[in-house]
Amino acid sequence: MATSLPVNISEPKNILLLDTDPAFGDVLQPLLGSEYSLLQKFSKEPALAGFSLLSIDSILLNIDAFSEQQNSAFLRAANEREIPLPVIAYSWEPSGQRVLNAFREGAFDMISQPLDMLQMRFALDRACRRSALNRELAETRWILGNNHVEGFLGNSKLMERIREVTRKVAEVFTTVLITGESGTGKGVIAHGIHRLSARADKPFVAFSACNFPESMIEDELFGHEKGAFTGALQPRRGRFEEANGGTIFIDEIGDLALPLQAKLLRALQERTIERLGSNLARPIDVRVICATNRNLEKMVQEGTFREDLYFRISVVKIHIPALREHKEDVSLLAEHFLRTFAKVHKKPARRFTPGYLSALARHHWSGNVRELQNIIERSVVLADGNEYLGTNDLPEELKDASAPEEDVVRLGSFHEAVQAFKKELVRSALRTHSGNRLKAAAELGISRCYLHRLLNQFNLANEEPAQQLEGEPVVAEPDPVQPERQRFAIRIA
Repeated sequence: MATSLPVNISEPKNILLLDTDPAFGDVLQPLLGSEYSLLQKFSKEPALAGFSLLSIDSILLNIDAFSEQQNSAFLRAANEREIPLPVIAYSWEPSGQRVLNAFREGAFDMISQPLDMLQMRFALDRACRRSALNRELAETRWILGNNHVEGFLGNSKLMERIREVTRKVAEVFTTVLITGESGTGKGVIAHGIHRLSARADKPFVAFSACNFPESMIEDELFGHEKGAFTGALQPRRGRFEEANGGTIFIDEIGDLALPLQAKLLRALQERTIERLGSNLARPIDVRVICATNRNLEKMVQEGTFREDLYFRISVVKIHIPALREHKEDVSLLAEHFLRTFAKVHKKPARRFTPGYLSALARHHWSGNVRELQNIIERSVVLADGNEYLGTNDLPEELKDASAPEEDVVRLGSFHEAVQAFKKELVRSALRTHSGNRLKAAAELGISRCYLHRLLNQFNLANEEPAQQLEGEPVVAEPDPVQPERQRFAIRIA
């Protein structure tokens, strides 16, 4: 029975094939089937012209067929596109200098000839997934760049819904209540609403109720007149007056005492404020955004928060989920913080090892995005001269959650990094499913047959004991067939 990888068959993936053998594409296309559509180019200029096609998902490059200069030009063109294209190189000498040079120039993967079609399909599937992620990332950057919601990153559906609500709310003049745990980015959303609104060129004034003693909060919000209290030698504007024409962001509004809640409600209803020591009502034109990590509905029931004020400030509510609720965004946020702090601290640009990313994925993130930001900055500042951030660069509380990292990647060895990442993916999937290879293969999106081959390749067959499902057939993995100088070695399981 033929075994194939699970793929999206809604439309074929477009692959640019760079090979000087005209017959090669004709032979390869039927073997790949309808899931992939090949466009073959035989020389440098037509090949480079093909790189401009927006519909291309990946590139297959025969590095033996072209010169070093041509291969370098192909790889540069692929990686310098606005949306980079992953290049899968193939060669008769997988450990030769050409292969090493290809990886240094940015090749995504490497396959040795004769070509194993299972390996080829797996590599193409990974490359097309990378292209899809690159397109999503480019779209996200475009959205952020055009809507100025700086710092609010994430490709998950939860984050997209929040961005949509933020854009809609910014267009109107109404009060907004932003809820969520500490460190989730409530202030970022408040800034985003202001920057997307018609008040973007007016003041944005932030105030946190928990940063001041109760006796000072009224003065901070509404200001005072000269002589209003001992030491008031000059009149002073409060935060509402400073924000006039713009936006005031009141953070931790749940910490306001009841008397201050009453005065805030009056300011919102009448659109006027009174300074301490004055009976003069001063008109204000301010958009009010509030935030809290407390349950205001429960506080209303307990009598510690005014119900009328709650309804006044919560015309529109935006809830920011905890980071553990959208862990699929952790890697994107980590990459963003890595680039940011490398630039801020003038540190070399680094990459994450699989073990490091595995630890991030497994962590609970009780401190949310702020905790992730802190950990990445710590790693950047304290890391040694290695090109990669590994588990040794993690704080102690995350090291327990990390996978064993025996595959320390050497500088300049992209091929080893790819192999190490594959090895860690297999390990992680097996651990997640207690050694069940059928479920691990399903999670990885590969056939069970290919998983067996990876276990043998990485010497993991005995490291993680498989727990065979009842009724699961045992499939013996045949030894690879290597006919002399044959372009394909096709194995069917």
